[in-house]
Amino acid sequence: MATAWSMGPGTLEVPLSLFEKNRKRLASQLKNGQIVILQGGDAINHYDTDVEYVFRQEAYFTWVCGVREPGCYFALDVSTGRAHLFVPHHPEEYEVWMGKLLSCDEFRKIYGVDEVHYVEELHKVLKELNPEVLLTLSGTNTDSGLTAKEAVFEGINDFKVDNESLFPIIAELRVIKTPEEIEVLRYVCKVSSDAHKQVMLYAKPGLKEYQCESVFLDHCYRVGGCRHVSYTCICGSGFTGATLHYGHAAAPNSKIIRDGDMCLFDMGGNYAGYAADITCSFPANGKFTDDQRLVYEAVLAGRDAVVREGKPGVMWTDMHLTANRAMLEHLKKGNMLRGDVEEMIKAGVNGILQPHGLGHLIGLDVHDVGGYLPHCPPRPDGPLSRLRTARTLQAGMLLTIEPGCYFIKRLLNRARDNPDQSKFFNWDMVERFLDFGGVRIEDDVLITENGVENLTFVPRTVAEIEEFMANGANFKQ
Repeated sequence: MATAWSMGPGTLEVPLSLFEKNRKRLASQLKNGQIVILQGGDAINHYDTDVEYVFRQEAYFTWVCGVREPGCYFALDVSTGRAHLFVPHHPEEYEVWMGKLLSCDEFRKIYGVDEVHYVEELHKVLKELNPEVLLTLSGTNTDSGLTAKEAVFEGINDFKVDNESLFPIIAELRVIKTPEEIEVLRYVCKVSSDAHKQVMLYAKPGLKEYQCESVFLDHCYRVGGCRHVSYTCICGSGFTGATLHYGHAAAPNSKIIRDGDMCLFDMGGNYAGYAADITCSFPANGKFTDDQRLVYEAVLAGRDAVVREGKPGVMWTDMHLTANRAMLEHLKKGNMLRGDVEEMIKAGVNGILQPHGLGHLIGLDVHDVGGYLPHCPPRPDGPLSRLRTARTLQAGMLLTIEPGCYFIKRLLNRARDNPDQSKFFNWDMVERFLDFGGVRIEDDVLITENGVENLTFVPRTVAEIEEFMANGANFKQ
């Protein structure tokens, strides 16, 4: 029987015990007589064609069993702890086009589960197990506003079904990572960090942004075995760096990088379903101007403050404001802002320059679940409402720390027209930044018992970036 999964030599071997441990954690929170039933993702076609999107498994299904094929179901019998996988029963013709037809026993050995059946046997097997109640997954993702797909199958109405109890339990379990999960996240963060460094060495004026994106994708897949990235790559340069979710279909990383541009590249690989999310900002020509240095070091001051002060027991809302204060203080010293920093925050100046939250939970989703579960602090009002969580930090959480400073004309014009905000800006200086774009520094970090462990390994100071872009492989971090 297999004990691990990988994408081949040189890539991380993910132990099947990772998923077994998750099942045991889940069963320990439930009651005898209950059976958890989850439905995996299905293959999806491009509109009305026979071309399928590259399949990516649903995250809760991955968490509980690590199964990579579409069209499956999974049942966990809480009373016995036994894991039952249900796989599609393909016709013999499948083998001609799609590869070897695996037997149920072969699936059992591949995924390390107790029993494997065909999907059409689901109702019969569950009847034989005779559960007091089936627990299905239904709940709202507070980042997307979308609802988890609840398992449905023919004959489900023959069982007593509870679709409310499971979601808050399994979502909370996903917030605190096991040591096995942390090792996978270490790996995908290292692969993504190395890919960003390759991009920094490749980038130069005259290239298209998407050419830099292609270097990142190549390294993650060719070297790291990451078939997927965790989200649409953001490769902004110059003024496009002020578009927070640049890179979408209407703005496909297609601008030419100019000499003097600041690059803002936000990209993360995905391995075994686990996500990285890293942003590097650097000058396209490898040398910071005074203006670029001012903004970059203001953002870095915010990042450093959170790394320094983050630890279990600290509120994430406080960390957001800590980063904002450090950034505003630095910009004030650079003569871009004037006045008292606390008064700036009361007036919302921090939200003009950084309209997004400090960061988010990360794991099997890039914006991982658990931000606003029922037992957690509710979403704050006002400027803090954009935070993806307001939780107290706990050991075992993984989050992004991603302060930023952007010159978004619409927001700056609004601030100029608002006397409560306008008085804090040196508008003569701000004028020369209107086409600057932005800077974001984003690290993936683990909260430990003692503080913060940074899982991101890229050049971060001005001196490190300039030395790395000049000397490449000779750079010593």
